[in-house]
Parts: sequence; C-alpha cells; structure tokens
Amino acid sequence: MLSFKHHFIFLFVVIIFQAQAQKSIVLEDIFENGTFGTRSLPDFNFMKDGKYYSRLSDGNIVKYDFTTGEAVEVILDNKDINDASNTVAVESYSFSNDEKKILIESGTESIYRHSSMVDAYVFDIASKKLQNVYPHGKIINPQFSPDGEKVAFVHKNNLYYTDLKSQNTTQVTTDGEINAIINGQCDWVYEEEFGFTRAFFWSPDSKKIAYLRFDESAVKQYILQYYEDELYPFNYTYKYPKVGEKNADVSAYIYNFSTGKSHKISLPEVADSYIPRLKWTEDPNELCIYHLNRHQNNLKLFLASTKYPDGKLFYEEKNKYYIDINDHLTFINENKNFVLSSEMEGYNRLYLYTMDGKISEKISPPNYEVTVFHGVDQKSGVVYFEAITDSPLENHLYSVQLNGKNLKALTPQKGRHSATFTKTFDYFSDAFSTANTPPTYAVYNNQGKLVRTIETNQKTLDQMKDYATNDVEFFTFVTSENVTLNGWMIKPMHMNPNKKYPVFMTQYSGPGSQSVTDGWLGRYYWWYQLLAQNGYIVACVDGRGTGGRGEEFKKMTYLQLGHYETIDQIEAAKYLGRQPYVDKDRIGIFGWSYGGYMSSLCVLKGNDVFKAGIAVAPVTNWKWYDSVYTERYMRTVEENSDGYAQNSPVYFADRLKGSYLLVHGLADDNVHFQHSAEMANALIKSKKQFDTYYYPNRNHGIYGDNARIHLFTKITDFIFAKI
Repeated sequence: MLSFKHHFIFLFVVIIFQAQAQKSIVLEDIFENGTFGTRSLPDFNFMKDGKYYSRLSDGNIVKYDFTTGEAVEVILDNKDINDASNTVAVESYSFSNDEKKILIESGTESIYRHSSMVDAYVFDIASKKLQNVYPHGKIINPQFSPDGEKVAFVHKNNLYYTDLKSQNTTQVTTDGEINAIINGQCDWVYEEEFGFTRAFFWSPDSKKIAYLRFDESAVKQYILQYYEDELYPFNYTYKYPKVGEKNADVSAYIYNFSTGKSHKISLPEVADSYIPRLKWTEDPNELCIYHLNRHQNNLKLFLASTKYPDGKLFYEEKNKYYIDINDHLTFINENKNFVLSSEMEGYNRLYLYTMDGKISEKISPPNYEVTVFHGVDQKSGVVYFEAITDSPLENHLYSVQLNGKNLKALTPQKGRHSATFTKTFDYFSDAFSTANTPPTYAVYNNQGKLVRTIETNQKTLDQMKDYATNDVEFFTFVTSENVTLNGWMIKPMHMNPNKKYPVFMTQYSGPGSQSVTDGWLGRYYWWYQLLAQNGYIVACVDGRGTGGRGEEFKKMTYLQLGHYETIDQIEAAKYLGRQPYVDKDRIGIFGWSYGGYMSSLCVLKGNDVFKAGIAVAPVTNWKWYDSVYTERYMRTVEENSDGYAQNSPVYFADRLKGSYLLVHGLADDNVHFQHSAEMANALIKSKKQFDTYYYPNRNHGIYGDNARIHLFTKITDFIFAKI
C-alpha cells in the first residue's frame, strides 16, 4: 500500500501527465480551420411518395431511399445541363408537384439576411431540356405553379410569370420601383420581423396568384456606406421604418389568369396595420388574409372569395400583451376545419376550429409549450408537434389525435430534438443532442421506432476526449425576488480547491429566446472550452422574458425590455460570486445583438458586480430600432417614454466603472452602427474610457475576409486582459 506521501506524489504525476497529454484549443481551429465542425444532416428534399428524398451530390441531383440511405437514381446529371457553351451550377432546387420538372437556382446574390436574387432554370427530366426562366436578369423567389406549367417570380419589384410551354413571360404588375413600390416581395422589416420573403402565393388550382403590394414611398430611408477602394465610398440606401415612424402601406391582391387582371381586397381597418401572412385554404377560391393591428395584440383572419370579395372575418384573437405570428394555421377536412396555435390559456397550445371560428377540440395538452407544428396527417387524423413540457431545458416530439386523445412521445431521450417529416408522415429524421453530446441524426417511423442511424459525430466525441473538455453542468438558483432561474456552467479542468476563479458570463436574453437548454452549443462550445482551459468559469443564465416557461414568464418584460432581464443577470452574477470557487471581483459579461444590449446595461447598471462587458452589434436605444419588433414589445416612445428612458444604455454611460468593449459592423442593416456611434458619444461625453472595434462592409453577423477570427481574437484577448 502506498504511503500518503507516495500517494500524493503519484496523483501529482498523474495530473501533470494528463495536463501534458491534453491538447490545447486555439482560436484558429474554432473560427478558421473548421477543426471542430460537427457533421449535420444533408438537405432532405423529400419526394411525394414519402420513402425517397433527393439531394445535391457533386453537382448532381441524386435520389436516395430514406430508410436505407442508399442512392437509387441520378435524377439530374450535371453533364445534362453543362457543356462548352453553357455552365449552370446547381445551388438549390425544387420539384414541380408531379416531380417531372426541376426548378434550378444558380448565381445567388444576397439582398438582406434571408432574401437573394438568382438565375433560374427549369429542367425537364424526361426530355433533359433546360429552359431559362427569365434571361433578362436575376430574379427573386421563383416558384412553380401547382400544375407545374408556369413559374412566378419577382424582378425589379414587379411580379411576373413565365409559361413554360409557350416560353412567354407575362408582367403581372407594372408599378414596381426601387424604394417606392414592391409587388410580391417583402420589404425589409417584413422579411426581418415576420420571417418571410416571398409575398406571392399560387392558388391550389393554379388559376390565381395572391400577392402583397408594399407602398414604401413615405417610409424614411437609411444609408449604409461601403468602402471598396474607390475615391468615394458607395452609398446603399434602403427603406427602414423606425419606432413610431411611417410603415409601408401594405395591400393584398388576387391576380386571375382568366381575366389577366388583379383585384384588390379591401379589408376593413387596414390603415397603419400589418398583413403578415396570406394563405390559400383547401378551396382554390378562398384566400385567408391575416390582419394584425400596429400594437400587434389583435389578430383577425379574413376569408376572401367571389362570395366575399372584400373579406369575411372568421377568426379573431386579442391579447393583453402581443401575439406572435407563426405558420401553424392549417386548413383540413375539405375546408371544414382549421388548426392553429394560441397562448390564450397561458401556453402555446394547438386547437381545432370549425370555419365559423369556434373551438372544436383542444389538441395538445395544457401546459405544453408547442414550439414546432409539423402538420396533420389527414388520412389518420394524427397531429405531429414538438413541445417543451416538464423542463425548459428539453423538448420532445409528440403525436396526438385531432381530438386530443392518444398522446404519444416519439423522442424519449432526454435532451433537445428537432424533427423533419416526410411528406406522407410515414417517417421522420431526428436531430438529437445534449449539452455534452454532439448531434446524432437518425431515421424513425411515425411510431418512434428506430429505422437507421445516419450520423453520430464520433469524430467530435473523440475530440472531446483528446482536448479533455469539461462537462457543461446545469444549476438553478432563486433570486432575491423569489424567481427560480436556470443556468449552465463550464468549469476549468482540475480546479484547485484553494483558488478562486474568474467568471465569463454569456447570454442573449431576448423575448422568447433560450440559451440554457440541454442541447449542443455548436461552435461556441469550443470557444467556451478554450476559456475554461485558460482558467475561466463560463456561465449562462436565462432570465425573465426568455422562452419555454409559458406566456407570463416570457411576456412579463412587456413595455420594459431590459429591466427584469438586467436584474436577473446581476442576480446571477451575485449568485456565482457567492460560490467558494469564484472570484467575485472578476466577473465579466458578453452578448451579441440583444445580448449586446444586455451586456451593456449590465456593465452600467451592475457596475459594482461586473468588472467588464463586451457588446457586439448592440441596441443602445430602442427608438433607433425597427418599428415591428420594437413596438411589439415596447409600443412607441410617445406611449412609453419611461420604458425607453429607463432601459437604454446610452442614458447610463456615466455609470461605467469597469472595462467595456464595443463592436459593430458598419454595414449592419439590422442594428445600425448608429447605436454604437451614439453609445460612443455618450461615453465620451461622460469621460469614460472604452475599447471599440468596427468592421467596414460587414453586416450584423460580422463575417467574411477573416472578420470572424479577427473579432474573436480581440474578444478573447480582452477577456484575458480585463477579467
């Protein structure tokens, strides 16, 4: 038996050996070399039979058996569309409903974060002929008609369609004008805040197109400057409605192919409001139009048809806070019913309605927070959805009958799940992970029985051992206001019980968001592990206003964005500071976008708690942000002056005591550089020293031409020097 002395020496040698064997994580491997990238699922383009899917492989479109993963057919060989005189790189594609034609998109050029312009071609699988949809310039959002005979698209703010048989192109609208009139395509704020870009929609019988028209003539412009080695910078001007300012006037139209004319749907109370969705019902003559008031707390659904040319109200919902818009609305049973979700009972729940707007069934259970609605298998009457139930750290996939009976959990593994169903609902793929297990991808049948495993990311599991990563640990604590909050932390390896360690806090904190979940942290996992390897405790806490805990927890920040969230992050820092292994005088906080807004507020209002703050692309006053997002949570400055004044970092610059790093992209079309410029002005006026980095020509994501490695080198160096 070893003596105590020899036992201690043995343990010391083992620890030294382990430390020497452990590989060091470096920034270049995280943000430049792709060393730690996990493998993800291929893009499943499911075929209509429910068993096969297609995907791009070496420029070809190949058909695979979903249950085996085996390739069964080359649908498009790139040799069929490329020769010495013609080169078409397939960047994305879609099938016609009968799967006899393929719409190919190539030469993609980004417009904003979600929109782009492309060259579009149609490939006939049988004849192997390639047809240019519109040879006169790049187009936006090309889409097949349901019968596959036409392709509609937007070009220079006008709606067009090409007849594939005659090869004739028809211009549906003629008044489109840059920074004035947009037809069939969303303006900037709809794209960013209502989550869609294509604003035209084929009727199920291919005889009509419904579309939105945006008149943004009166919307004020914002100018971004790009620096491109020219004598003068290039100015990009676009329409950006800020809080309380004029929004685009939006109207809905239906174009009828039989008449060649468009009919405007004259909805009541449309002035100064939103039309965040258009959706055809199962009846090709009935269009559903969403109407949302500017306060976004009154949603009305109208039906427009030959019988109701100006719309008939069939559903209305009011909320004392606001209503989130989603794509859950689904018409079923030959237009006798519809399914939608609502928070009317405190959690986002699925309901079955009759077409007169009355609840027929409550589909999902009470207290289930439905996050994803996959749809209804009308053959079996089964509904598939994802929800957060017992713990906000986890989510699961469920099936249930339309009458709310026979609820079944299809993903029992504890952690986070994300499913993708085949078109027939016979099978689904599941992306599963935990905070300490990289994503695993597998195929299941609709009863939750495993069919095959696609990917386990064994390489990442091996790297976690090679680099001796430490586990993500979860914790909860109760604040002084008696609120229970969830958090995670990563501790340094081989912590010395006689040493106190600095803490680096990261968070986002935006309304309905979740940063504390039992799911894989992605690329940032490795950055956090790098900090832990260098002696830092990394921690994250979801405060009030975040998601997964019902409507009241999420919406309690209404009219006071930043107030409760800041209190909770300060409380989290104090809780961590009370731990025996934490140096309470060395706590810093980081965030990007809303998270940057929060880290700025925290380092100012919590100046006795936080030694340093890092803010990337932060909002510094909500009056400078867009109308749709900000008014949803804060209303206007005139309506809520105290809410703006008490929670904007620019008004608290004089409180800065610690170190502050302020970073922004000069071409950020989302959170304008104006926010950081005004913040800098306020700090200078208060004689406060701070660090700042700016990135010319970079948008909200700050990437391209080494920007990301450059940024995280600065942030990491700042952490090591200041915290």
